[in-house]
Amino acid sequence: MSRTADPGRVAEELRRATGALSTAATARMAEELPWFGELSAQDRSWVGSIVQAGVRGFVDWFEQGGDSPAVVTAVFGVAPRALTGVITLQQTVDLVRLSIEVVESDVGDLLAPADADAVLRAVSRYAREVAFATAEVYARAAEVRGAWDARLEALVVDAVLRAETDEAVLSRASALGWKANGTVCVVLGAVPARRTETDVFDEVRRTAGAAGMDALCAVQGDRMVVLLGGVDDPRDGAGVIARLFGEGPVVAGPVAADLAGAAASARAAVSAYRAAPGWPDAPRPVLSAELLAERALGGDGHARRQLVDEVYLPLLHARGTLVETLTAWFDRGSSIEGAGRALFVHANTVRYRLRQVADLTGLTPSQPRDAFTLRIALVLGRQSGRTLGPAAQVHEARSETA
Repeated sequence: MSRTADPGRVAEELRRATGALSTAATARMAEELPWFGELSAQDRSWVGSIVQAGVRGFVDWFEQGGDSPAVVTAVFGVAPRALTGVITLQQTVDLVRLSIEVVESDVGDLLAPADADAVLRAVSRYAREVAFATAEVYARAAEVRGAWDARLEALVVDAVLRAETDEAVLSRASALGWKANGTVCVVLGAVPARRTETDVFDEVRRTAGAAGMDALCAVQGDRMVVLLGGVDDPRDGAGVIARLFGEGPVVAGPVAADLAGAAASARAAVSAYRAAPGWPDAPRPVLSAELLAERALGGDGHARRQLVDEVYLPLLHARGTLVETLTAWFDRGSSIEGAGRALFVHANTVRYRLRQVADLTGLTPSQPRDAFTLRIALVLGRQSGRTLGPAAQVHEARSETA
């Protein structure tokens, strides 16, 4: 930079005017920057400290010919890190611009014309240094926030998987931007290859957001876990983000009423993901309920109870002959005529009873996948020892007589 005849003398004159320049800049901010008046007293005080440090930093920088220590430390070192979350980057740029304008407008009254010209040239160069310093401060703050948010997000997802969702977890989710107050489902799949977690998570959140859903993500081992909020249908919700997972199955748990109850969805999804290799041709995504048989074979007690309670017992209680008919039909190679001969009933009676099975369970015996699930449910039901009680047996006998 161009030097004056005596930079030390000019710097001393500027140093004596530091207080006046800082006060003038703060007054201009209050008049011209609406956001400044909305800050708390403490935050306004910190902004004033930044302005004052900026003016002092310029004087030192000018005196040393532009070779003073880093501007980041000189100007922003006085402010707490939290201030970057209060004042936006654009607002900081406005603050710097206005402060420079104050110095430029007042320096002519403080110095001789020759000295003022040299200072004005230096101010322009210093403004560029401050601009770079500002960008560096906000980049560092964004990096720190990003790392903290990622850790917080992982903690929330982990708490849901562990069924430890308390008020603290709900508060953390809210801090991450989780707005869904309604239904939630958990989706699992493989971690995509050759992509960073940050990139994938950002795309999952953008894609889910475009579909009107919230999303929280975490990687656990070789699987990616996504909490989807605002889901009406788990298959549709998981289908929106399925392409963002790696190769292999993508499993969606059942819909839970809210984030606090999402542990049940997570438990079913995790169990189904482990069992999914048992059905190589499963759709993508596949619902955890569609893998009940594989889950039961894999030792999932919840799946075993669900098959007994929701498939076997409804058949048993609705009409005892439905279990008998279904068993005979399976044992005779899915032959309606063969089952009818074994039961001494007409083939149409077998057809009617099989339709009743489908109506009660939602599983169609003639569909291979449904037939497999029904077979497993019959085995588990018999193993459970659950039978018709005396009253139900009397009702069944009367129904058969009628």
